[in-house]
Amino acid sequence: MTTKTMHTNISTSKDKLMEDLRLVVADAEELLRATANQAGEGATVARARIQKSLQTVKEQLVDAEDAVIQRTREAAKVTDQYVHDNPWKAIGISACVGAIVGMLIARR
Repeated sequence: MTTKTMHTNISTSKDKLMEDLRLVVADAEELLRATANQAGEGATVARARIQKSLQTVKEQLVDAEDAVIQRTREAAKVTDQYVHDNPWKAIGISACVGAIVGMLIARR
């Protein structure tokens, strides 16, 4: 598996997770809007608490996304540097991984 393929797979998984989390937050916000007309002190307090929690989650999502992007970039740079410094080792490791994957596929 190449660095570019690994980066693409990580990026795709990260994007899917972030999109799923955004959908959950959007659904919760929609639920809050739908229940805005519900009367009662308990409902008002619950809505306020949920809104505060949602705001916190949104901020944490942004922070987590930034951290994941930064770590992914750093990992890609380190991997790229290693491959440039050790091209024959990288070729050997890739060949071994390819052979193992080939054997596993052939077993099915």
